[in-house]
Amino acid sequence: MSTTSSTPPVGEEVPQAPSDEGPGGAGNVGPSDAGLQPARLVLGVLGIAVSVWLIGNLFLAFAWYPQWFFDSKILMGVLGLVVGVGGAALLFWFLNMAIEALPRRLEHGVMPYAFLLPGFSLIGLMLLFPTVQTIHYSFANRDSTAYVDPIWANFTSLFRSGDFWSAMFNNLLWIAIVPAVTVSLGVVVAVLADKLSSASEKWSKSFIFMPMAISFVAASAIWLTTVYGYRPPGEPQTAALNAIWVNWFGQDPASWLDIDTARLNSILLMVILIWLQTGFAMVLLSSAIKGVPEDTLEAARIDGASEWQIFWQVTIPQIWGTIVTVFITVLILVMKVFDIVYVLTNGRNNTDVIANMFFREMFTNRDAGRATALIVVLLVAIIPILIYQVRDFRKQEAMR
Repeated sequence: MSTTSSTPPVGEEVPQAPSDEGPGGAGNVGPSDAGLQPARLVLGVLGIAVSVWLIGNLFLAFAWYPQWFFDSKILMGVLGLVVGVGGAALLFWFLNMAIEALPRRLEHGVMPYAFLLPGFSLIGLMLLFPTVQTIHYSFANRDSTAYVDPIWANFTSLFRSGDFWSAMFNNLLWIAIVPAVTVSLGVVVAVLADKLSSASEKWSKSFIFMPMAISFVAASAIWLTTVYGYRPPGEPQTAALNAIWVNWFGQDPASWLDIDTARLNSILLMVILIWLQTGFAMVLLSSAIKGVPEDTLEAARIDGASEWQIFWQVTIPQIWGTIVTVFITVLILVMKVFDIVYVLTNGRNNTDVIANMFFREMFTNRDAGRATALIVVLLVAIIPILIYQVRDFRKQEAMR
């Protein structure tokens, strides 16, 4: 009985069975070969257009025709939330439909850019366009109807103004004091809180972080009534600073926010911002400290390093990236500080800053040209800081 071997002789090709996956087969239609779907593409594009139109017109109606919504802020807020979130979801759904209708090869190339386009469009509309317009108006007259002559006259007027240089000096003073003190207090609190028990750490951090929930205006009002308030001599001093000054030192009550000797009033305003931002610094720095490997700390202790040496030579270098990030974040906030100065002094007695000076030029003096020139000066001052922050962030990412 002979057996037939299924193995072909050496050198002879094995015949291949027909397959749907081969050339011309039905299964050969891969992702890169699917064709255009015109009906689906048109439906997606129309859906995008209708979604944008409906969302835009509804929000315009809130501003121009509030009577349509019974002048109800609550109703408009609820509708804005529903239509804003739902409309965005609908917009991206139609956008996805339109992109999937393209040939697959084109779809894969377009997809990332298409989904980034709405975000970039909003950035362009809400950030880049106003920036360009502000720079443009800084060369215009007070009502932005024509260019000034010479075209740099607004900037020349600012640089010749003593009030401008006083405000610039105050901004520099805020920059020199507030970020450094805020970060230093944040580090100290984070390190000390880390030594507490778990429950005590949570309570202490919550207490210190609590001022972050208070607006700058509310914080200014709180400090004015409870700390810096002034009552005439002979009346009970209910504010803490004057109560100590009168009852402990036997002095007459002082109007602290009017004392500009050594810029004392500006420093008192800075204390409020430090109080508000210390909790923010503490939370980020505490997270960074907890991320320091315990092995490095134990190795330093075994080598005989004191806790002070461990703090400065082991912990600080490893959280330096977070320190820089917090410092720059607070620094940018300080350069734009406005609310505290506006509420407590409105720039009186040498406490003015650039942002408050802008507000006064724009809404009190009605001089849009000088006001926008002030903003351009502030923008130019912030740009180097932003560049440094981006470079430092990239450096930190490269080291990971």
